[in-house]
Amino acid sequence: MPEPVKELTSIPTIRRATRQDSLSLGRLGALLVRTHHDFDPKRFIPATPQTERGYGAFLASQVDNENVVVLVAEEAGEVIGYTYAGIEGMDYMSLRGPAGALYDIVVDPRRRRHGVGRQLLDATLAELRARGAPRVVLSTAEQNVTAQQLFAHAGFRRTMIEMTKELDESV
Repeated sequence: MPEPVKELTSIPTIRRATRQDSLSLGRLGALLVRTHHDFDPKRFIPATPQTERGYGAFLASQVDNENVVVLVAEEAGEVIGYTYAGIEGMDYMSLRGPAGALYDIVVDPRRRRHGVGRQLLDATLAELRARGAPRVVLSTAEQNVTAQQLFAHAGFRRTMIEMTKELDESV
């Protein structure tokens, strides 16, 4: 049985992540992996028993990188969401100039629908703008309608469509 939705008792604080946030980042990162794998197990990797530790360690290793933004939403001492973004240069593979790239945005399912995702997104966009990003690009799973609505309401427009074909299957 899923845990009940917890009402936010205060406005979450958005702050830069620290290495000490590794466990929380790993828990939420593993949730992201599981969610995407559930959307399309042929396209997205499955979570393993090492995913939480590995994802958390990876994100913690990024917090001091000047071209990376890792922010967390914290309420009552608990990390309830995070974003992971970076500044990228010219990308001929994507046919685009320099940009900020939003790689991850995750909110604990018990804390969704309270504006936490939008707070994280707005703070991340402000940080990327402050670091000189002229635009921000992102990808979202085709089935993740809620995320697409969040991004559309924040002013993002559709520019690319990823398509996947498994080569070990017949047409």
